[in-house]
Amino acid sequence: MRCVIARFPFDLVKSEVVAKMKGVKPEPVTGEYVIIGRHHYPVKQVGEVITRQDRRDFSAGEVTRALTRLGFTCRPAPGTEPAPVERTAVETASAQLGGAPEQG
Repeated sequence: MRCVIARFPFDLVKSEVVAKMKGVKPEPVTGEYVIIGRHHYPVKQVGEVITRQDRRDFSAGEVTRALTRLGFTCRPAPGTEPAPVERTAVETASAQLGGAPEQG
């Protein structure tokens, strides 16, 4: 698959990414991460290994998009789950009575 990371084009193949990450010790996960095999790698670490560029040259989003398109499972940083949407009393009552929530 062709993708652009840090303004440079790369042809990535899932099996090649797995092969490059084999034997690489995962760093502690503090931000977005990708699951490769049984390991959880920070996406910036994977991006650095597969592109051989400095991590400061690309964003985690660029690597996450590329890895997701290749079929890898990517997750957001631990503890950054979106906050639940709070409903008004009318919306809550309507949902409990089986009504469809109104779109504003």
